[in-house]
Amino acid sequence: MEFKHIPVLLRECIDGLNIKPDGIYVDGTIGGAGHSIEIIKKLSNKGLLIGIDRDEDALKAANEKLKSYSNFKLVHGNHDDIKEILKSLNIEKVDGILLDLGVSSYQLDERSRGFSYNSDDILDMRMDRSQKFSALDVINNYKEEDLAKIIYEYGEEKFSKSIAKSICEVRKKEKITTTKMLTEIIEKVKPFSKDGHPAKKTFQAIRIEVNNEIKPLYKTVLDSIEVLNENGRLCIITFHSLEDRAVKNAYIEAQGKCTCPKDLPYCICGYKSYGSIVNKKPIEASKTELSQNSRAKSAKLRIFERKDK
Repeated sequence: MEFKHIPVLLRECIDGLNIKPDGIYVDGTIGGAGHSIEIIKKLSNKGLLIGIDRDEDALKAANEKLKSYSNFKLVHGNHDDIKEILKSLNIEKVDGILLDLGVSSYQLDERSRGFSYNSDDILDMRMDRSQKFSALDVINNYKEEDLAKIIYEYGEEKFSKSIAKSICEVRKKEKITTTKMLTEIIEKVKPFSKDGHPAKKTFQAIRIEVNNEIKPLYKTVLDSIEVLNENGRLCIITFHSLEDRAVKNAYIEAQGKCTCPKDLPYCICGYKSYGSIVNKKPIEASKTELSQNSRAKSAKLRIFERKDK
């Protein structure tokens, strides 16, 4: 299947990065290079684009899309390791970083990847297929209380305990191996509603657990800010409240805040600031974009600019 992914908040991201023609920019979730192709168009021959992705299919697609350019490097890796990746490329600082979090349209639509509740394929959900741990392990090996916890926290699913209980009851009789089996279990527990398919939130939660999308994110944001040059920008698109909260809180920490009493004439607390939050409220998709791409509905863009005092 061709790697297709409509880039979300494309113009807003390009504007937010404030691209310098000779700068170095990182797309930490390059996918099919929808954002990256617009970044590289703004670079001179002296500029450099670094594309990182866990999905080797994405890297192949990105390489094909960018083949008419020479000033890019692709890395099979995880944006959580951005400091180590840049070090391996002998790069100390960059001028901008983009992270488009979550799952791609390709991964959802390519049924053999096991992300979709609208298919009948092996439970997988790995963004990086070189890792061994998959949805099969989560569904068949996690304790009931642990299953309920991740379904509730990562999926914000109020039926989490009932779903986890039913999963454990079924797997006592047979191993749950396919997306269809899991979907049917959920459908028997949770009624259909206007909020979407009954399995949507549970599948999201399992995917987040398999790919460890939330736990490292706060540190990843701080690491990304740390490797920015003066006036460099970090643009992050989130699709989930937990992602957005982690990004927002990390930005607040990086911005810093003086804790001195207000009556002191000057600061003595020595707080550290790495820059400032560009947009106090997240940027969301326009009505025009939403009419063309429904997957942009929950997207939120937050931007941070590095400033060295």
